[in-house]
Amino acid sequence: MTVTLEVAEGVGTLRLDRPPMNALDVATQDRLKELAEEATRRDDVRAVVIYGGERVFAAGADIKEMQEMDHTAMVLRARALQDSFTAVARIPKPVVAAITGYALGGGCELALCADYRIAAENAKLGQPEILLGLVPGAGGTQRLPRLIGPSQAKDLIFTGRQVKADEALALGLVDRVVPAAEVYEQAHAWAAKLAQGPAIALRAAKESVDTGLETDIDTGLAVERNWFAGLFATEDRARGMRSFVEEGPGKAKFL
Repeated sequence: MTVTLEVAEGVGTLRLDRPPMNALDVATQDRLKELAEEATRRDDVRAVVIYGGERVFAAGADIKEMQEMDHTAMVLRARALQDSFTAVARIPKPVVAAITGYALGGGCELALCADYRIAAENAKLGQPEILLGLVPGAGGTQRLPRLIGPSQAKDLIFTGRQVKADEALALGLVDRVVPAAEVYEQAHAWAAKLAQGPAIALRAAKESVDTGLETDIDTGLAVERNWFAGLFATEDRARGMRSFVEEGPGKAKFL
């Protein structure tokens, strides 16, 4: 399998495994969508790590495969390509990308689907599609400017240049830079901590933020308001408030 889902202690690891560079061919895209939807459904998955292994996250699409596609073939495939990444972005649980080595093209776009990105000191990220006479096709023209702003996103997309981890951190493209040997460990720790939290409230927080970014503020506030009120019907809310009153802040256990 080119992508696997391994679950332990509430954390599901979506592991890309297509040596040598985790090129995202059609089969890998489809498998990614299948497992992202599985992670969404499974109650034992409370947070997710996306990981490509110790050497590389994903160096992009399978160019040899794409070279064989004509316009008609890509018209039929482009939606499925985007849908596979959107399935990751819509996992209603905390998702962290553990980025080692290259995260280019589709690899960078996959990292953009996470809520948080931890990169190795030797990581390189970018959207080099313009160098092939293309534009990003798996969400890069939409998610990248929402994350780092339109002018910075246009610079990366127009030039196709790669950025090292320190520049990616300065741009806001990644959120933490750590030694390469610690990337997965730290990403898993981030996910494991949140896996212990109130699952419905975390889902509410993610949906409220993501929906608000896509709409006007009044609609966003309505989504927030509805979730905020709705959480008063949950046992987690009752447990959290009871613990606060009886034991002080930050001591509630939600599992």
